[in-house]
Amino acid sequence: MLLGTWNLENLYRPGGPFGPKDKAAYEAKLASLAAVITELDPVLLGVQEVGEPEALQDLAGMLGGEWHIALSAHPDGRGIRVGFLSRTAPQVIADTNAFPAKLRPVQSDDSGAVEPTAGRGFLAVEVTTDTGTLTVAVAHLKSKLLTYPGNRFFPRDEGERARYGAYALYRRAAEAATLRALADELLAGDGRTRDVAVLGDMNDEVQAATTQILLGPPGSEIGTPGYDRPDQGDAVRLWDVAPLIPADQRYSRINSGRRELIDHILASHHLVHRVTAAGAGLPGAEAPQLPSVGPDPATRREAPGSDHAPVWVRVE
Repeated sequence: MLLGTWNLENLYRPGGPFGPKDKAAYEAKLASLAAVITELDPVLLGVQEVGEPEALQDLAGMLGGEWHIALSAHPDGRGIRVGFLSRTAPQVIADTNAFPAKLRPVQSDDSGAVEPTAGRGFLAVEVTTDTGTLTVAVAHLKSKLLTYPGNRFFPRDEGERARYGAYALYRRAAEAATLRALADELLAGDGRTRDVAVLGDMNDEVQAATTQILLGPPGSEIGTPGYDRPDQGDAVRLWDVAPLIPADQRYSRINSGRRELIDHILASHHLVHRVTAAGAGLPGAEAPQLPSVGPDPATRREAPGSDHAPVWVRVE
């Protein structure tokens, strides 16, 4: 089976403040997304940037066969939320944006305002597969693309850029800690026997501090001598599948000409040892063909498809 994650990039119906301006652009976007999902043929696909539930329903209607939808009830201020497209009916077991009890609100702007919750909810589901129960959480952490007061995408000066970069990092780190707390609940100290995955747009690369928070106890990373040596951390550790992606495909977005892997799949001990292949883009294809994005996301409002590549694993 194939398990994947994909940021669908501003999936809204046309005519609103964020989606395509007309029906033709909207239909072109849906057709592009549907073609990719059809070729991926996932059992379960975590999705991000669903701006309107109805738009995801439109997309599901263009896919062959029966598809089920699960969406978080915790969107951000633009209506953006995470969710799943699933071949079998998913059972929602968690949908939360609440920080863990000991984690305090974080500063979000120059006024001193604080954010007491994650910007977008984290959704976890269970699905039944031919090999048993699969438990998966999907997330979309705070972006590195910064927004300044007045909905500006460019700072007034370098001091403002630095401060708002710090505010975004505070929030992304808090959200990573929150997602890790959810992962602890899903693993229940039994990652050696449970098939658990945490996936989504983490908005930072493999070695970033926020991404590393998600892994749990250090050690045993894929490609290291400790990978095949059992230890006490195996019960609660998550493994990033990034090293299994061919090097020339190991990116899911191009930011100002620079390739980045910011979309991740993290797997429990039991699940990661069932992974037979991993990739970004389409299985069997060459490196993902993606546009280069800049600091202003509004420039892609009319663009078809997505500025992210899907990331996937194949599980035996």
